[in-house]
Amino acid sequence: MTDLRAFIFIDQLQPQTLAYTSTWMRGTLPRARMAAQIIEIAPGLDVEALTDTVLKSAEVRAGFLVVERQFGTLQFHAYSTAEVQAGAEAALAAMGKKRDEAERPKIMASKIVTRVDDQHAFLMNRNKTGSMVLGGESVYLLECQPAAYAILACNEAEKEADIKVIDMRMIGANGRLYLAGTEADVRNARDAAERALREAGATG
Repeated sequence: MTDLRAFIFIDQLQPQTLAYTSTWMRGTLPRARMAAQIIEIAPGLDVEALTDTVLKSAEVRAGFLVVERQFGTLQFHAYSTAEVQAGAEAALAAMGKKRDEAERPKIMASKIVTRVDDQHAFLMNRNKTGSMVLGGESVYLLECQPAAYAILACNEAEKEADIKVIDMRMIGANGRLYLAGTEADVRNARDAAERALREAGATG
C-alpha cells in the first residue's frame, strides 16, 4: 500500500526557488510563476507508475522524478493551474488517497544565526549550489520531515522577504533550508516559511 508522505501544491514558483531546483532537475525546466505539484510517497518505486498516470491525465511537464532508498518524489508543473490540479487529482485517484491523508510536516529544527562570521560563511558556502552567504549576514536554518516540505517553506519565504536561497534539500529523510539576508528579512522569511508549514498541519 502506498504511503502518501507529502502532497504539496505551489501556486506560483518563485524565481530563486525555481533556479535552485533547476540546478539538479533532470526533466523539463519550469518557468517562474508556473504552478507546481510535488508528491512524495513510499515505497519509492511506486512513483514510476504514478508518474505514468499523471502524464497521461493532464497537460503538465515533469520536472523531476527521484527514486531513492525509501521514498519516491515527483514534481510536475504547468502555466495552467487547472492542469496541475487535474494531474494531482489523477494521482490521488490512482493511489486511492485524499489530500488530507498526506503526512503532516514536522519542524525538526528552526534557528536563526545572526551576523555570521566570515569563517562560518566560508564553511557553509563550500557545499552549496545556491547563492553565497557573506560574513555579517544572518541565516535562517530549517530542518523538516518529510523532506519535500522544504520546497514549500522556501517558496513561501521568498514571497515574503528579500532573502537569498543558499541551500534547499527536499529529497531523502529530512528536508533542509538555508536562507540569508539582513536579520529583519531573515526573521520575516522564517515567519512565512513556518506559517506555510503550520497551515499544512506542521507540528514542532
